[in-house]
Amino acid sequence: MGEIVKGLEQALLTRPVPTSDAAVRFLLRAEKGSTKNVAVLLGISQRTVQRWVTTRPGMRRRPSAVHTGLIDETVRARWQPLVRARRRARAEADGFVLHTRARFGFAAPAGSSDDPRVRLITQHLSGEVARELFAARDAGGGEQQQMVILARALGHAYFRDGGLRAHGLGIAFTDVEFADFSID
Repeated sequence: MGEIVKGLEQALLTRPVPTSDAAVRFLLRAEKGSTKNVAVLLGISQRTVQRWVTTRPGMRRRPSAVHTGLIDETVRARWQPLVRARRRARAEADGFVLHTRARFGFAAPAGSSDDPRVRLITQHLSGEVARELFAARDAGGGEQQQMVILARALGHAYFRDGGLRAHGLGIAFTDVEFADFSID
């Protein structure tokens, strides 16, 4: 998972996603205590799930690394669906604040410094940018497509000051160290 996707996911949640034993308990609660339903959900045997949750001494097992990945992926997909929808709607309506550290470069006229360099930027971006980012994520677009969307948005809002200066300046947005999104 890339930094932008990770940042978007974190912005949509109000509480951390459960991990390890808490994740298995969450799935059991979601499926009304049925180990069979959890097993079907994860694509494994019911007996495997029963071994994870048994209280009998010496019989309890921990999920393997492969199973842990399946559990995490399933829990992330089901964690706080109403909160996610509400926060996404708010971001698409009001916009969000992007706080990022990345390498920015420019395609500018001759005589200007266009060498890429690392910058720490905090910028409010419009709801239109949020709609584009979520649409790209929903369509299966990768990190590169989302970087292009953010580069265009940051170019307009930050470097061109909302279209008041630096007309024709092209922005290159690469090497994202982190991308935090704040939805108010």
